[in-house]
Amino acid sequence: MRISSASELAARPRYTVATLANDEVQYLAMLSSFRMGGFTEPEVEFLTARGATSAYEALNALLAAARGEIVILCHQDVRLLADDRHTLDRRLSELDDLDPNWALAGNAGGAAPGRLAMSITDPHGIGRRIGPLPARVMSLDENFIVVRAAAGLRFSRDMTGFHLYGADICLVADVLGWSAWVVDFHLEHLSPGRKDASFTESERRFRAKWSRAIRPRWMQTTCTLLRLSGNPFGRALGWLQERPVQSVVRRLRRESTRSAPISRHPARRPG
Repeated sequence: MRISSASELAARPRYTVATLANDEVQYLAMLSSFRMGGFTEPEVEFLTARGATSAYEALNALLAAARGEIVILCHQDVRLLADDRHTLDRRLSELDDLDPNWALAGNAGGAAPGRLAMSITDPHGIGRRIGPLPARVMSLDENFIVVRAAAGLRFSRDMTGFHLYGADICLVADVLGWSAWVVDFHLEHLSPGRKDASFTESERRFRAKWSRAIRPRWMQTTCTLLRLSGNPFGRALGWLQERPVQSVVRRLRRESTRSAPISRHPARRPG
């Protein structure tokens, strides 16, 4: 994998536009589209990763290399329409006022089971808008993801492939106390998306990884024992269990300490 920059800048840019590219014609058309829409040097840098074998790894490398305050991760087959850089500036400024804890924004995503939010033109339809926008979401479509660099977000290190990374980084943000939003930034995505065998495998890995990551558990620290659960019933049950379990753990720890042999090293004689 090789990461290169289409611009050389001295000062920190406002935006970094970062793209995985495997089709030079598509990438150059995207680049031209953004520049015509006001995303121009020196306030914008363009990064591309070529030869990527996994979006998770490659996009983490792009996020690490990006110098922009705002990083746009987008597909090589997106094209700007009427909405331009000034439009995105306004949308992000609105988010600053609405939710200072926003870290991710996009043009399409999942807001709740069975409920989407989007503003996009793609092979499924022209000017598809599902609102109201902005809308807080639990996942973002990968065609266009805006990342607030100060949040320091990354994609999961233990995930691979080219699917569901938009949902992955939204979950990472949520765990860290940040939020994700769909804003009214309308562009065209030339691809309808594809659900093939690789998607099915990514879905299996995603489910396994995040089911493991957010599982209910006992958390032992050096000073306390906590029962963690995202389920209200599980939390209530954990609260009922905590004190008796803590009592047993403290007793076992005391007994373990008493029975542990103490090794004393004799002082060395000088010389």
